[in-house]
Amino acid sequence: MRNTFRGGVHPAYHKELSREQALRPFEAKGEMVYPLAHHIGKPAKPVVKKNDPVLVGQRIAEADGYVSANIFSACSGKVKAVEKRRTLSGAMQECVVIDNDGLYTKAEGFGTREDVSGLTNQEIVDRVRDAGIIGLGGAGFPTHVKLSPKAPDDIKYVIANGAECEPYLTCNDQLMRTQADAIVEGLEIMLRLFKNAHGVVAIEDNKPVAIAAMIQAAQGHSRIRVLSMNTKYPQGGEKSLISAIAGKDYPARMLPADVGCIVENVGTILAIQRAVVFREPLYTHCFTLTGDAVKNPGNYMVPDGASFAELVEYSGGLKEGVTLKKALAGGPMMGIAMASLDVPIQKMNNGLTLLTDDPAELAEAQMTACLHCGRCTTVCPLGLMPQLMADAIVDKDMDRFENRLYGLECMQCGSCSYICPAKRPLTQMFKQAKGEIMARKRAEAGGKK
Repeated sequence: MRNTFRGGVHPAYHKELSREQALRPFEAKGEMVYPLAHHIGKPAKPVVKKNDPVLVGQRIAEADGYVSANIFSACSGKVKAVEKRRTLSGAMQECVVIDNDGLYTKAEGFGTREDVSGLTNQEIVDRVRDAGIIGLGGAGFPTHVKLSPKAPDDIKYVIANGAECEPYLTCNDQLMRTQADAIVEGLEIMLRLFKNAHGVVAIEDNKPVAIAAMIQAAQGHSRIRVLSMNTKYPQGGEKSLISAIAGKDYPARMLPADVGCIVENVGTILAIQRAVVFREPLYTHCFTLTGDAVKNPGNYMVPDGASFAELVEYSGGLKEGVTLKKALAGGPMMGIAMASLDVPIQKMNNGLTLLTDDPAELAEAQMTACLHCGRCTTVCPLGLMPQLMADAIVDKDMDRFENRLYGLECMQCGSCSYICPAKRPLTQMFKQAKGEIMARKRAEAGGKK
């Protein structure tokens, strides 16, 4: 095992803003909005209608297919509507809207520890599926699918991703400090599915308290080790972790299981432990509110469906006298720029960064033609050639971008844009090109049916 990967960059991390702020619960008072496209895959189907009463932990939408996920209410109250609402992407999407009564009355059937030693592998996966667990802090891939590879005996590493390499974000750091035993228990449950695998908890070395807590929790667990990783972005990228831990490059157009690895965020692993041991569905997760515009940066356990705007208000709002120039769902490297905070927090959202400057705007003002310096290629963790990929996009040669330069493999980490002395918006170009290619593929697939 190595403790790093090829390439990468060293941005300013700014984790001191919220690093020592303990996780605390946020109980929203306003209405809760649940997009049915809450995850990668097919949107869920609503199982409630207007005026239906709901409780915390009650299923309000069911998975519609294998690559889909159940959705649960994080509040009690009454269904206000099933209608289109504005979401983080800026699009109008079908949502379940709940009038929150503020009482947070829980549904029955979960919350009591059970003896799970006799569960079969399929029963474990079923509990994860039923709980609606998806990857937290990433793309939102349904977890039960990840836990069901074609060749489970070929899995060599189950990796708990505690790197949290994105600048500003610190909620996973706090989660590992306070929930280390539960995370280790969740990892042990995952290892039961893969008899030939070892568990590795990967944490960047700028989180010494979390590392110590996880080492203490892992004592006596012979199949689990804690690995201190170099602090380098994007250390927490799935492909970066596999390269560092399995010592293998990630072949193009392959899945982690194809190289013997399963990777899950530590928050997802905690959700697995809660689902299997307590039958608790996923309806709340850890989240960082931070940035130089925020009056009181902090880490929270947020209920899914709550408004970003309400969380900001709850925390104390913005600093006096500052102007908010940039709002990012996530951090500055991979975060999504937000036009409005009046949209719902979804399961895969792990942070909100509010800034007094707009880095993209500043970069645009300094942009020049490509200098052909090659720095973007040097830092790309996947060994891609961003300069040539950008040239292909400018030339509208999408076939070259996709098939000769492997543009669809780009994980949009932002390293190339960060290092580019010409300040070219490389990552944004790649994101747009990938979106156009995938839209075309979906349209072609639909036309063949």
